[in-house]
Amino acid sequence: MSNQTVEALAAKREKAIVKTSIIGIITNVFLAGFKAAVGLIANSIAVTLDAVNNLSDALSSVVTIIGAKLGAKMPNKKHPLGYGRIEYLSSMIVAAIVLYAGITSAVESVKKIISPETPDYNTVSLIIISVAIVVKIVLGQYVKRQGKKHNSGALTASGSDALFDAVLSSSVLASAIVFMIWHISLEAYVGVIISIFIIKAGIEMMVETVNDILGQRSDREELDHIKSLICEEPQVRGAYDLLLFNYGPSKNYGSVHIELPDTMDVNEVDKLTRRIETKVYKETGVILTGVGVYSYNTTDDEAAKIRNTVQETVLSHDWALQLHGFYVDTQNKTMRFDVVISFDIERAQALATLTEEMKNLYPDYTLQIVPDIDA
Repeated sequence: MSNQTVEALAAKREKAIVKTSIIGIITNVFLAGFKAAVGLIANSIAVTLDAVNNLSDALSSVVTIIGAKLGAKMPNKKHPLGYGRIEYLSSMIVAAIVLYAGITSAVESVKKIISPETPDYNTVSLIIISVAIVVKIVLGQYVKRQGKKHNSGALTASGSDALFDAVLSSSVLASAIVFMIWHISLEAYVGVIISIFIIKAGIEMMVETVNDILGQRSDREELDHIKSLICEEPQVRGAYDLLLFNYGPSKNYGSVHIELPDTMDVNEVDKLTRRIETKVYKETGVILTGVGVYSYNTTDDEAAKIRNTVQETVLSHDWALQLHGFYVDTQNKTMRFDVVISFDIERAQALATLTEEMKNLYPDYTLQIVPDIDA
């Protein structure tokens, strides 16, 4: 895939995110206006807080647009991998806005519990609230669908928030109906409930964004798919140590080690690794920035026996998840291999244990044991 094609896809994604966000801004501003009017006329704290929530949603959409615009900037000398991670910062700001709205709503609701005021609903108020619920459901489904389609965490979060807003607005409608029928005011208490859910949503959004920034364990299906693509090459006996690095939505880089026969020359390896890089990018969009090579013995029968013994010894430990990259030189008495170690044991302790065991089995050999993380 050419750079021009990549840039075209990025531009299309940015345009879709901006368009969706603008729709969200316009819709939320209108809803906030109608609800604010109803809240003031009916003297309803719950409806007023619902209007404030809509305004925070509109502001979130503005932040999403800014994040998409900045994140789409082309790489340069200062930031050679682009600005994609700015979108994670915009998602963090959206989460902070939602959290602030929730805390503010909680404070106002508690004030109304302490100093209650009697609301005054009418049929028009109920109709406006009902229409707002339907609009929020439609908007939420649309925004969330666009977020998943274009891999935008901020849009997906906004869509989920809109759907949740519809549930909260339904509780406001229910409290209004209860008051009109039984003259029981649940306004302030519904406001507290709304505030709690808004705060919870803000915290969850913030935690998810922090995890994206820190880096999470890669999706197992994606890792297995990339490894299977690599192992389709007949010379590759295995693919290991696959690590993915994310620099923003749809901007993924990776590195991997492949196990090849010790009879291949550098020219053959070069052709193979370039072919693998092209295939993986076309199939998954992941750019392999590094393809390391392990060699394995192909002609030494004694090496095969040593490998079997070493593998059986290493994998007898529950914390040793995999052995790969094994190569032994029986003439020069050297041995090297990698071991994937679980997080159930300290790496230094595991390495010391394996080194002692190998020294007992093969005291004449020089060892190189590399402890890999369970990524």
